[in-house]
Amino acid sequence: MWRPWGSSKKSPVRRIHDTSSPFSCSSFKDILHLCAEDYSPSSSLPLSSAAKRTANVFHRVRIANSILRAWGETRPESNRKLLDSVSDRSVSVSIPDADKRIVVYYTSLRVVRSTFEDCKAVRSILRGFRVSIDERDLTMDSRFLDELKGILGKSKLSLPRVFIGGRYLGGAEEIKQLHETGELKKLMEGLSAAEPATCGVCGGYRFVLCDECNGSRKIYTEKSGFKICTDCNENGLIRCPSCSYAPL
Repeated sequence: MWRPWGSSKKSPVRRIHDTSSPFSCSSFKDILHLCAEDYSPSSSLPLSSAAKRTANVFHRVRIANSILRAWGETRPESNRKLLDSVSDRSVSVSIPDADKRIVVYYTSLRVVRSTFEDCKAVRSILRGFRVSIDERDLTMDSRFLDELKGILGKSKLSLPRVFIGGRYLGGAEEIKQLHETGELKKLMEGLSAAEPATCGVCGGYRFVLCDECNGSRKIYTEKSGFKICTDCNENGLIRCPSCSYAPL
């Protein structure tokens, strides 16, 4: 417990804990001394263990910086190879009537977490450029899958798949690399700007209920009774007439 204030006995001052740093520098000469590359044993200034450890840290930082600079000099070559591969892919695969926008095939299902995270990351990157994006969710309409298979000519596909200006760029890995190197921004030149407000018809979901069946997928006629609605997809939805683009 605390001693009373009126006590006449003076107790010795005790330090609870040492808050001082093990490294202290009083002049610029000391900094130069710590940053020195080698220390000769004949030096007149003896080094403490703390100073040696600090010098090793400075040395490791310099080595790391030199490695990063060397790695940065080799990146233009890797960027060129990436652009060449993207160019070759875009020449062989393209879509018509999409030269002024981005077309993204993705899924909103969380069944496969890695696929969902890739789709989410790519959409977030592309939305940051504020350009026109045609987002095609395969979960909302399975016809998007048939459409994508016809474009790429493959039966087994991974998502997302991105087309910019009608040219096929690839999936999540290619988009992330192009974004990190700054090349993705160059590909956005000439694209139409995104709409400033959310669509008032569908609320940004790109789909609305079918007018014929009201989402039930069944239509009743006096001649044949109930039949399946052919105007909507398997979810009883049709593409928003206000903001959705026509099928490719």
